[in-house]
Amino acid sequence: MTGRGIIDAHHHVWDLTVRPQSWITGEALAPLNRSFSLEDLAPQARAAKVTATVVVQTVCVPEETPELLALAAESPLVAGVVGWTDLTDPGIADTLAALREGPGGDRLVGIRHQVQDEPDPNWLLRPDVRRGLLAVAEAGLAYDLVVKPHQLPAAVAVAERLTGPTFVLDHLGKPPIASGLLGPWAAEVRRFAALPNTVCKLSGMVTEAAPGAWGVGDLQPYADTVLDAFGPQRVLFGSDWPVSTLETTYRTTVEVAERLTGSLSAAEKDAVFRRNAARVYRLAA
Repeated sequence: MTGRGIIDAHHHVWDLTVRPQSWITGEALAPLNRSFSLEDLAPQARAAKVTATVVVQTVCVPEETPELLALAAESPLVAGVVGWTDLTDPGIADTLAALREGPGGDRLVGIRHQVQDEPDPNWLLRPDVRRGLLAVAEAGLAYDLVVKPHQLPAAVAVAERLTGPTFVLDHLGKPPIASGLLGPWAAEVRRFAALPNTVCKLSGMVTEAAPGAWGVGDLQPYADTVLDAFGPQRVLFGSDWPVSTLETTYRTTVEVAERLTGSLSAAEKDAVFRRNAARVYRLAA
C-alpha cells in the first residue's frame, strides 16, 4: 500500500479486569466479551503492514483516557489517543490540560463521546456541548463523531456553526449497509462533506453489513459515496478492531479497505491509508 506503512486511525482496546464494557450485550456481541490488548493487536498489525495506530475510547468514564494515554506512552505502535471527557463540564479546558500533562499526554489527539447513544437527536447543538467542542478545538484536538444516520443533520448543523474544530465522522456515519439503502444517509453525508472542517473514516463497514452475508460489492456504494463526497484527501482508514472481528480478521479488514479504494491513484491511497491520519490528528513522525 505504501512504503512507509499504514496508519490505522481507529481501533480499541479494553481490559475487563479493570472495568466492564457495558455496551457489550446480547448474543451477537458475545465474542467481544473478553479483554483485547495491544499485545493482541501488534502481531496482526505487523502482518498487515500497519506501523502506527490511533486508539479510540469505548466508555464515557474519566478514568479510561489516562489509562489509554499511559498505554500509548509505552507502545511503539500507538501514535495517538482519541479519549473522552465531559463536553458539558465548565472546567473542560482544565481537564484537557491535565490530560496533556500526565503520562502519555503528548499522544492525546482527539476527543469522542458516544453521541449515538444520546436520545436527543440534537444533543450536539446544546449550548453546553458546543462550548465544550470549542474548548476541544482550542486545545488543538480533533473531535470524533460517532453518530447514527438520524443524527447526521445535527452533525451538519454543529459543523456549520463551529468552524474551529475538525470533525471526524467515524464509520461513515453508520450507513444502513445491511438494507442496501443509500437514501437519506448519502444526502446528509454529502452535506457534511461540503463543509471544509470535516473528514471521514473509512471504518466500521463490515459490522454495518448483513452479518455473515456480505461481500466487498455490498460495501462499495457506501465507500464510493464518501470518497466522492470528501475526496481522497479527507478520508482516513480505520480498522475498528476488535469490533471488526465479529465479521472478519484484522488483515482481511485492511484488505477489504484496499479493495474498496482500488480505483484510487497511488498518491491518493497513500493519503487515505497514511497521510490524512497523520495530518488530521497531528501525529508525530
